[in-house]
Amino acid sequence: MPPVELLLMLLLLATVVVVARLKDLFAAAMLTGIASLLAAGLFVLMDAVDVAFTEAAVGAGVSTVLFLGALSLTSRREKQQERTRILPILIVVATGAALIYGTWDMPAYGDPDAVIHHHLAPELIAETEEKIHIPNIVTAILASFRGYDTFGEVVVIFTAGVGVALLLGGLGLRRRAGHGEEES
Repeated sequence: MPPVELLLMLLLLATVVVVARLKDLFAAAMLTGIASLLAAGLFVLMDAVDVAFTEAAVGAGVSTVLFLGALSLTSRREKQQERTRILPILIVVATGAALIYGTWDMPAYGDPDAVIHHHLAPELIAETEEKIHIPNIVTAILASFRGYDTFGEVVVIFTAGVGVALLLGGLGLRRRAGHGEEES
């Protein structure tokens, strides 16, 4: 793994561990935004700029605003539980182990002998302009072959934007109503 990717991965891991241990919910919300930006940086290094853009917009931007909006409706500190519940921890560990086990069969990162480089990529490179009539291969793939995926990303971003607008609009109405009662 290149040093820059290793550094970003270690920073991401450290950020996630700190978020899990924090009791201050405001700091946790801010650090989740930082974790999303670190993940977006990793996606850029892996040449997945479209995924990085979505992660930065939704993960660091919209999600942070939603967390802050939720915090405005609740307390800043996490309530202490009477006892530690073991079942959620076991579920998270089992899911993580299953995900790690699932990656053992994958080809190495950047492996030119991976199946994807011999099956689909040559066909897309050779026939994209002929089938789609768009000379730019990346634009043709994103707009046509991955059209449903791109449409799904647009729907997610639009839904998140509507949620933020509703949340911020509802807060404004509630605050105005609260000020009116205090003045009376």
